[in-house]
Amino acid sequence: MSQDLTYEQALEKLDEQLKLLEDGDLSLEAALKAVDEARVYLKICTQRLDDARKKIEVRGDAETTE
Repeated sequence: MSQDLTYEQALEKLDEQLKLLEDGDLSLEAALKAVDEARVYLKICTQRLDDARKKIEVRGDAETTE
């Protein structure tokens, strides 16, 4: 489910979790859950950026060989 998120969607969900943590109104259990979810969204964001970087690098390499 969460792996199907776009970069923008994952970033928005990451931001939501961080805001919950910043507010400081969560119980310890809820805060730990928010941290776990934030890690998942951060991983998705990082993967999407890495994928985009690879596409840019490949296109750049192809253009310099032509």
